Amino acid sequence: AASCALAADDGRGWRQLAVVDAAGRAHVHTGADCVDHKGHWTGEGVAVAGNMLTGPETVEAMRDAWLTGAGRAFDDRLLHALERGGAAGGDKRGTQSAALRVHGREVHAEVDLRVDEHSDPVAELRRIFDMFCIERRPYYATLPGRRHPAGLFDPVAREAFIARYKDAVARGEAAPEIG
Repeated sequence: AASCALAADDGRGWRQLAVVDAAGRAHVHTGADCVDHKGHWTGEGVAVAGNMLTGPETVEAMRDAWLTGAGRAFDDRLLHALERGGAAGGDKRGTQSAALRVHGREVHAEVDLRVDEHSDPVAELRRIFDMFCIERRPYYATLPGRRHPAGLFDPVAREAFIARYKDAVARGEAAPEIG
């Protein structure tokens, strides 16, 4: 998939592309002209890639975090891998931005968070993500979607659902769905 996307690209030597398709197959391309350190790793359902890194330990730390993070929710697992990669050295120029975007079954993103121009963007992304999980994710579960096109629009019913959602998550149970 990555090679097809880059086949007609005369600048493919400078490109880095990592894709995981809907079937969970990972594809990656790291061009020979990408700035060192450059590297990538693919596993089942995951692709890790970077260039302008301090060294191979960045990709290795992200890989290891992903492999040992199987008990985490997908979005938290991704963010944890990003945190571990940064702690291992990360971008040799330093960091000023970080983002987390996850799409699932719905048209809208499940998570779409970004931090720009910050002295510690990954830590700030973690803070915002943790707040999002507690405060915004329960509300997002009430929005119209493919399985429940009307969503949950009655204010009293919505608040009751959000309370049940938060209680279930606090107990370590699966979050409820509109039903």
